[in-house]
Amino acid sequence: MTDFGEIYRVYFSDVYKYVLAISRNEAIAEEVTQETFFKAMRNIDKFNGSCKLSVWLCQIAKNTYFTLSQKQKRFTHDSTEEAYEAEFDIEAAYLDKEAAKQLHVLLHNLNEPQKEVFTLRVLGELSFAQIGELFGKTDSWARLIFYRAKKQLQEAMK
Repeated sequence: MTDFGEIYRVYFSDVYKYVLAISRNEAIAEEVTQETFFKAMRNIDKFNGSCKLSVWLCQIAKNTYFTLSQKQKRFTHDSTEEAYEAEFDIEAAYLDKEAAKQLHVLLHNLNEPQKEVFTLRVLGELSFAQIGELFGKTDSWARLIFYRAKKQLQEAMK
């Protein structure tokens, strides 16, 4: 694809969902997604085709998100997470509040890569193949990590 507008149109939704899955914040997801495509446009000549374009864009998005997170942590005491928890509690009021809260805490306490794989699969709606590519692994690896995370969460919820 040589037309960057076409790249933006085709991949915007995937990149946005990915960032939303890792950030759990729509405003941050929008900001990071826009910054991702800006960086990609400036560096498209550096894309060597060793992976899919969507994977390359998600790698840029992940790095952009973590850079933004580090900058925010220097200036705040994780207000992003506190804001998310407040949003989560409001939404959970209509559901089983305690179970939802417990699940959120358990998910937050999962080790990497289980936490990220589970989040990408459930919230980001990515396929196992896409998740495997993001980590430089196979889709079988992504399935196994997801299964382990799911089993760990189920056991902890009992």
